[in-house]
Amino acid sequence: MTHPFHPLFGRELEFIERRHCWRGDRVYYFDEVGGRSKVPAEWTSVAPVDAAGGSCPFRTQDLVELAFLIDRLRGVRETTP
Repeated sequence: MTHPFHPLFGRELEFIERRHCWRGDRVYYFDEVGGRSKVPAEWTSVAPVDAAGGSCPFRTQDLVELAFLIDRLRGVRETTP
């Protein structure tokens, strides 16, 4: 478990499977009593690391271009990024 605020942080869990469902990407594992549990895949080492830390779903370059477009529409700036 890699999520720093999860009670199982730092523990290795017995992986069952990874599934994408309507609520998102989930990892299923056996809990301490042998039952089946699940957590979001991004809370584990199964999911790739998010460079933005999950804080922003947009690329920096896209946001810069959007800012220039908004300024140009407002007549603030005439230059492009």
